[in-house]
Amino acid sequence: MSDRLKAYARAGVDVDLGNKVKSGLPALVKKANRPEVLGKVGGFGGLFRANFPKMKDPVLVASIDGVGTKIKVAALLNRHDTIGEDLVNHCVNDIAVLGAEPLFFLDYMASERLEPHRFHQLVTGIVRGCKALAAR
Repeated sequence: MSDRLKAYARAGVDVDLGNKVKSGLPALVKKANRPEVLGKVGGFGGLFRANFPKMKDPVLVASIDGVGTKIKVAALLNRHDTIGEDLVNHCVNDIAVLGAEPLFFLDYMASERLEPHRFHQLVTGIVRGCKALAAR
């Protein structure tokens, strides 16, 4: 194990577990991608082909939000997929008031510890929320 990985382990970060949990993400997230979404899961930024022939003067709008105390309810019920959907809807609502169309989803997850089952539930909910938007 490299010195860097040992330092992460001493700090409580399980790099192997993180990699294992993230390994299933590309197939799951692909279900909600638009054709304009480029790149892959795990990059340091999202890529979106900005080609808007139907728009006269396009402006990109981005938002990222949290679900607040709904996380406590999800933890009590041990059901985290619903907060994934709520998270998507919070972000969409924030840009909808500006008249923007949702094109892509900015993601970030922070937690005290990585629990694969909860992480998978959360991402499943995010994908379900994004697919529901695309179906409109």
